[in-house]
Amino acid sequence: MERVCFLLKVRADRLDEYAERHAAVWPEMLEALSRTGWANYSLFLRDDGLLVGYFETDDLQAALDGMAATDVNARWQEQMAPFFESLDGRRPDEAFMTLREVFHLD
Repeated sequence: MERVCFLLKVRADRLDEYAERHAAVWPEMLEALSRTGWANYSLFLRDDGLLVGYFETDDLQAALDGMAATDVNARWQEQMAPFFESLDGRRPDEAFMTLREVFHLD
């Protein structure tokens, strides 16, 4: 199982609304994430907008490709894009920066 950690930056004026949206993620989005191999998925949001995401998957590229092929992900990413800084025309799921794991205690 591959552990994936990523960073994005949420706009400071949208933090509360971003958290509210994630308190009510669409059921079809949750199902698509599970079906395409995203497991143990968490998001952590710092007060300055730094977003840290973590999930586990058997194959990162397959998980990303699987979600990219779903209609629900396209709709979700379109609605969520205005919440983020520095996307440079990309969708949030295409713009996140993954971090290299340097330690893990099992």
